[in-house]
Amino acid sequence: MSKVSVLIVNYNSGDRLKRCLECLDAQTFPDFEIIVIDNASSDDSVECASERVNGLAVRFINAGENLGFAVANNLAALEASGEWLVFLNPDAYARPDWLARLMAATKRYPWADAFGSTQLDADDASRIDGAGDVFPVFGAPYRGHSGWPVEKLPPDGECFAPCAAAALYRRTCFEALGGFDGSFFCYGEDVDLGFRLRLAGGRAVQVADAVILHEGSAITGRASDFTVYHGNRNSIWTAYKNMPGFLYWPLLPVQLVVSFYYLSRSWTVGIGPAYWRALKDGYGGLYALRRKRREIQAKRKASLFSMMRAFTWSPLKILRRQAALQPIKPLDADRPQPSEAA
Repeated sequence: MSKVSVLIVNYNSGDRLKRCLECLDAQTFPDFEIIVIDNASSDDSVECASERVNGLAVRFINAGENLGFAVANNLAALEASGEWLVFLNPDAYARPDWLARLMAATKRYPWADAFGSTQLDADDASRIDGAGDVFPVFGAPYRGHSGWPVEKLPPDGECFAPCAAAALYRRTCFEALGGFDGSFFCYGEDVDLGFRLRLAGGRAVQVADAVILHEGSAITGRASDFTVYHGNRNSIWTAYKNMPGFLYWPLLPVQLVVSFYYLSRSWTVGIGPAYWRALKDGYGGLYALRRKRREIQAKRKASLFSMMRAFTWSPLKILRRQAALQPIKPLDADRPQPSEAA
């Protein structure tokens, strides 16, 4: 039984999966298992990785079909034995001390249930790819400090949600929260999970010295119809499901204005049809999510004030894609944890 289970969802990742596993083979922290769940890839990524990575115990699971990121990770989590679950993309390449730094953070911040990694651009490690997920109060989550020079990397701090390209969750917490929302299929499910963690009274820490190189949508494409559609549809669903009504309903008109502003811009860069479908299915699908919203809001432990502080309100910060990390503060001993509150 391992301390950590590293879960990787693979789908036609080519040589990236092999490189990802080679980086895990070099980790200085030894007590972990690796589970790769393959979503019916049509390439030879699994065969290549299983044949050419030596001395590394990896369990490969064939999902039989493309389940998407959310459901596949939930399935892998059921197979895991670790106290901690790491969600790692096949296009994320960990530095040798990455797991050790994450596990050291669990000792420094024992009150936290989730931890995020510093993501540097795999093509240019002098640039930040992400330093914690940010949730603007007007919608459209993003990775903090994306594109910023690495010299501007912020120190450890509380993030809204850790990006699941390389995130660590306490297993009991992940299970208490119900795992990822399978209806999302791909993109935004990590923000949704982090949102539910906060609502349940939990906290997440972005760990500055736990570093990976990340290609970012290398398989699906940053501006592909698939990415544009799922990313924007799921942002709409995340806000509806999780934002307390006192905030959601007054801010909905503003979110609609922002959505249709981006729609007008999307046609100028060739993604208009995909963005329009995202809006149509996103807002059109809200009625079907009403039960999930009621259940989530009924279990909310976090105060409205703490949720308001967690959102990013500054338009300037949003335009600059600035990270939104709060200074680390100790947690009161009697404050309920997500695993206790659920």
